[in-house]
Amino acid sequence: MSEELLDATGPAAPPRQNGELVFAAPWERRVFGLTMALVERGAFEYAAFQKHLIAEIGAWEASHPAEERWSYYRCWARALESLLADQRAVSLDELRARVEVLEQRPHGHDHG
Repeated sequence: MSEELLDATGPAAPPRQNGELVFAAPWERRVFGLTMALVERGAFEYAAFQKHLIAEIGAWEASHPAEERWSYYRCWARALESLLADQRAVSLDELRARVEVLEQRPHGHDHG
């Protein structure tokens, strides 16, 4: 995977522990992998995704509901949604429906 594209620090840097990427739930690993696979296949440039991610993080920081807990990968998923919608690769409704299905898969479903 193109981990060299990822920020090690900065507003879009993914969570790490001992230098390794950290995923709290299987869906986080899936949305990360999907994004990086799309980048590697040329669907979009990582820099374009990164702009959306930084915007999503900024929007969350500016106006998140008090009861909403910080989730880097929720911002990541929203950034991917908005980028794909901007590119008209898929409708936002279709994408959100598919994300909901993936989020509901049981732990271990994807062996990771």
